[in-house]
Amino acid sequence: MRLVSLAALLLATVTPAFAQTAAPTPAADAVPPTYPATPPKLIVAISVDQFSADLFAEYRGRFTGGFARLMQGAVFPAGYQSHAATETCPGHSTILTGSRPSRTGIIANDWVDQRSNTRPGFKVYCAEDERVSGSTFDDYTVSDAHLMVPTLGERMKAADPRTRVVSVAGKDRAAVMMGGHKVDELWWFGKNGFVSYAGRAMPPVVARANAAVAKRIATAQPAMTLPTFCQPLARAVRVGDKTVGTGRFERAAGDVANFRRSPEYDAAVLALAAGLIQDMKLGQGPQTDIISIGASATDYVGHGYGTEGSEMCLQLTSLDQSLGEFFRVLDATGVDYQVVLTADHGGSDASERLAAHAVPDAVRLDGEFTVDRIGKAIGEKLKIAGPVLYGGVNGDVWYDIKLTAAQKAAVEREAIAMFAAHPQTQAVFTRAQILATTVPNTPPETWSLIERARASFYPPRSGDLLVAMKPRVLTVPHPVAGTAVATHGSFWDYDRRVPILFWRKGEGGFEEPFGVETVDILPTLAATIRLPVPRNEIDGRCLDLDPGDGTTCR
Repeated sequence: MRLVSLAALLLATVTPAFAQTAAPTPAADAVPPTYPATPPKLIVAISVDQFSADLFAEYRGRFTGGFARLMQGAVFPAGYQSHAATETCPGHSTILTGSRPSRTGIIANDWVDQRSNTRPGFKVYCAEDERVSGSTFDDYTVSDAHLMVPTLGERMKAADPRTRVVSVAGKDRAAVMMGGHKVDELWWFGKNGFVSYAGRAMPPVVARANAAVAKRIATAQPAMTLPTFCQPLARAVRVGDKTVGTGRFERAAGDVANFRRSPEYDAAVLALAAGLIQDMKLGQGPQTDIISIGASATDYVGHGYGTEGSEMCLQLTSLDQSLGEFFRVLDATGVDYQVVLTADHGGSDASERLAAHAVPDAVRLDGEFTVDRIGKAIGEKLKIAGPVLYGGVNGDVWYDIKLTAAQKAAVEREAIAMFAAHPQTQAVFTRAQILATTVPNTPPETWSLIERARASFYPPRSGDLLVAMKPRVLTVPHPVAGTAVATHGSFWDYDRRVPILFWRKGEGGFEEPFGVETVDILPTLAATIRLPVPRNEIDGRCLDLDPGDGTTCR
């Protein structure tokens, strides 16, 4: 069976002898039922983008590599990206800050700011600095400027300046939101290789990784062999003018786009992470170091092919193997490392396949139902020139700041009525309604829709209205154009629920089925390294990783 192995990239990125002397995975029956008494020397935080709790449940019985190892530790299958804005940037902003988007300020992948920029549509990207001269929404300068809170790495470095903070990801926003404002190394995949902030020197290990990746991209890839258990999923589904469900990641030489949308992409990110751990000797000093890793391919596969089919089966099977190889490289260092793995959000499958699988209410968004059309209709009715609304359906909507108070009130009445009247709309919330809602502290599975909205609401950036679509309304409308056939971003649990897995050598394993949150990760990890975090500065709570009578939450 030919799956995408990390080995070839590892051998080009780390020392070959290092990669070949990996220690075996410890046997499950050899793990004592307690958590180690000493702090770990290295924290490894991994986000698998769009790895929903549904996918974890579907494939957990098939994992034999890295995921199987993680399942020997503390397993929280019902983790929550508890907020409504289930997108990449908000999700990553919660993982290592302990804070929801209402506190991180990262309300979406992008938002409208009519006061500080003059771009068409006034759009701002979550991980940019729009103040840079010549910067545009499509050609931006990557920055951490919009993240309003510190990450775990920043807190560790403040407590001990010797701490090294490293962040590597397939996407810039994943690297920035998990790394934070004070990083020693931060790299993401650019147009055809790993890049960083302007002016940063490229370490030799990054140059080696880029050379290995360039060689890989330049080499055509044959179709992958489909494992037996994947074969029942390989059914062709017609979506617009394309067919998905039977792909096996065959790729022409030089095809960067399909390199991103394949298991090769995660292998490259993990190879660079392994190389940085080795070259920087992370975890081998007197302090605890931290590396965050954003594995983005599952998200690209989910968007491009849906969450079922041969493509996702191959992606997760390959990632399982790559994670296993990555952990074996870490074992060979002899470093005592603590892993946490989660996701930035979940995802929904293509509506056409869902409809064929007994989900008849799975539909695509009405292509005529847009903010531009509603804004134009309101403007014509009220005789207000120019656009009166900005934003998108199933998310934040902003009023034109040039409206008078009377015009704004009239626009709001019309907008609420028009959005609410559409049969695909579940709810419309005003800014005043959301701000009047208490930030919830109850179990995330019990939250109302407006409580989910409140967890995403940051007043300086959030919209004047927030619109929620009904369950299973997929916001990739008809006719399907471009490469995406499926997406995420809804208020619903298929987009909110993600697994949270902790593993450390010597840690006893257990499973806790009750709902927890990704914001619980920071206080949980902080407790293992004896790092005090003021409770009023974060939204999360410590999760006890000791399966016995002791506790890691001191």
